[in-house]
Amino acid sequence: MEPLPDLGSLSDDELKALIDRLSDEEDQVSYRRRLLQGRIDILRAERTARLKGTGGGSDVDVDRLTDILAARATPQGRDEDA
Repeated sequence: MEPLPDLGSLSDDELKALIDRLSDEEDQVSYRRRLLQGRIDILRAERTARLKGTGGGSDVDVDRLTDILAARATPQGRDEDA
């Protein structure tokens, strides 16, 4: 992680650009985390089904999980003035 620049030396436009760049980077990291968490959720559901002795993937409602994960994984836009 790079250190913050001398904030007093930044113009208003440079400060806004830095905020925007870091916000975009945060969005990308957050999106990746949500995708990974979704995959973990699917794997855990499969493992739970197996531990219950109900077999494998046929008992996991993949369509329902996919719908949930699609909603969770959609990147959120940032407010321009934020």
